[in-house]
Amino acid sequence: MYRYDEFDQVVVKERVEQFRGQVERRLKGELTTDEFRPLRLMNGLYAQLHAYMLRVAIPYGTLSTRQMHMLAHIARKYDRDYGHFTTRQNIQYNWPRLVDVPDILADLASVEMHAIQTSGNCIRNVTSDQYAGVAADEIVDSRIYSEILRQWSTFHPEFSFLPRKFKIAVTAAADDRAAVRFHDIGVIVHKNEAGEIGFEIMAGGGMGRTPAVAPTLNKFVPERDLLAYCEAILRVYNLLGRRDNLFKARIKILVMSTGVEAFTKMVEEEFALIKDSALKLPEEEIARIRAYFAPPGYEDLAPQSKALDAHLLKDKAFADWHSVNAAAHKQPGYVIATASLKPTGGVPGDCSSDQMDAIADLAKKYSLGEVRVTHEQNLVFPYVRQDDLYALWQQFVRLGIATPNLDLISDIISCPGLDYCGLATARSIPVAQQLSERFADLKRQKDIGELRLNISGCINACGHHHAGNIGILGVDKANQEFYQVTLGGHDGADASIGEIVGPSFPSDKIIDAVETVVDVYMAQRQGKERFIDTYRRVGMKPFKEKLYAAH
Repeated sequence: MYRYDEFDQVVVKERVEQFRGQVERRLKGELTTDEFRPLRLMNGLYAQLHAYMLRVAIPYGTLSTRQMHMLAHIARKYDRDYGHFTTRQNIQYNWPRLVDVPDILADLASVEMHAIQTSGNCIRNVTSDQYAGVAADEIVDSRIYSEILRQWSTFHPEFSFLPRKFKIAVTAAADDRAAVRFHDIGVIVHKNEAGEIGFEIMAGGGMGRTPAVAPTLNKFVPERDLLAYCEAILRVYNLLGRRDNLFKARIKILVMSTGVEAFTKMVEEEFALIKDSALKLPEEEIARIRAYFAPPGYEDLAPQSKALDAHLLKDKAFADWHSVNAAAHKQPGYVIATASLKPTGGVPGDCSSDQMDAIADLAKKYSLGEVRVTHEQNLVFPYVRQDDLYALWQQFVRLGIATPNLDLISDIISCPGLDYCGLATARSIPVAQQLSERFADLKRQKDIGELRLNISGCINACGHHHAGNIGILGVDKANQEFYQVTLGGHDGADASIGEIVGPSFPSDKIIDAVETVVDVYMAQRQGKERFIDTYRRVGMKPFKEKLYAAH
């Protein structure tokens, strides 16, 4: 895990004190609302419907037990006893008082955390594969390059006021768990025939009003040129991106309007000018960052635990959970375990302060002191001995974080929606809760199989509905909440954008509409075919016919 150096600590502490002074001036009336707005946004503080919301950065989703305990402390002391984990591997607090925010930031700084660049028109928190460093299918630990990009982008003087917010994701695995194709810049680590590391770099992906799957600009950028190539993309965007229209300001609009070929040509020309500059990554710097992510002190274990096998045979509930929420580890004798923050009837991504404290203690005992936040708003224990998995699962059950639904229909991604967000046009949380209750039966969920269901409360798509196999978008019609359904979205290596089925459904019909979609899928699928594969084979027609015949 990366540790702050002296420069990092000084910069973060100085920022806390700067913001403390700005808050004092705001509370005294010396700063107007408009004057204070850019200052608070630079420190991750949003004005929402009922209160301020503070978004805390968790770079590439990695947390130490000390940091998790601090997040629990903040929730307990300054908020309403919970935090909300997001699709960008961050945590949000929905109820902090303005007067307390500087103290919150000071507490975060004491455990090497901050809220810098979690909002505003800058490069946001760099995200990565939640299984990085432990995944059986990865080339290298993608967090190495995520950290290099984080250090390059933090306080970058040229990119602090971009036309619009900017998001970067990195993966080094065959299975894209970082949704890189839906980012402003997506980075996939590859090795060439000579065994050299390089990067496939994409640009212009995103969701929102104009969803787009990012095209590839360069299939193999050498390791040393990662920062120069990303800087070239940012320079072109910063120069040509729209600043006169908020809805056309993202890089995806520039790529679409310019054309991929012309945009790539401009990036390559800019790259040629700067590739041999100070942006060239020296091997010693890569090695320095790599050392922070060196494998932990693994024990020499047998590839398969007899104790684990025995528990799987004797305890069906554990076996059901293991079949879904445990993943293969690259180190023999270890397993990756996912704690679900999607209990039946619960709020996706919410975690109480008591749960966070208990999770930190469990990570210290069972996961070498580390927890990861996932894009799906769950938590991963990356270093679990197979012999310990049954005991860990029992503690998950006690804490209410053992729902065996990873990648199943009740593993719902949802934004906070109209219950909190001032931009939302409809509520997301009640729909997620009702759907998790409707599809609570585990046997039915496993029969349905892999099915991603994502919900957004407005067109900004914070719930990633465009990438859901089934996507739900809340819309306002004459002050009434309706929900538009999309089908066929997918965020993997063969990413696709969901297609709108037809007219939206009122709030009292949307749950039945989803059930109808599932029924059509079950009738149309061949063997154990996934929803996305069935949809791509049969198309929209059977779903649309049944939906609008029934509703």
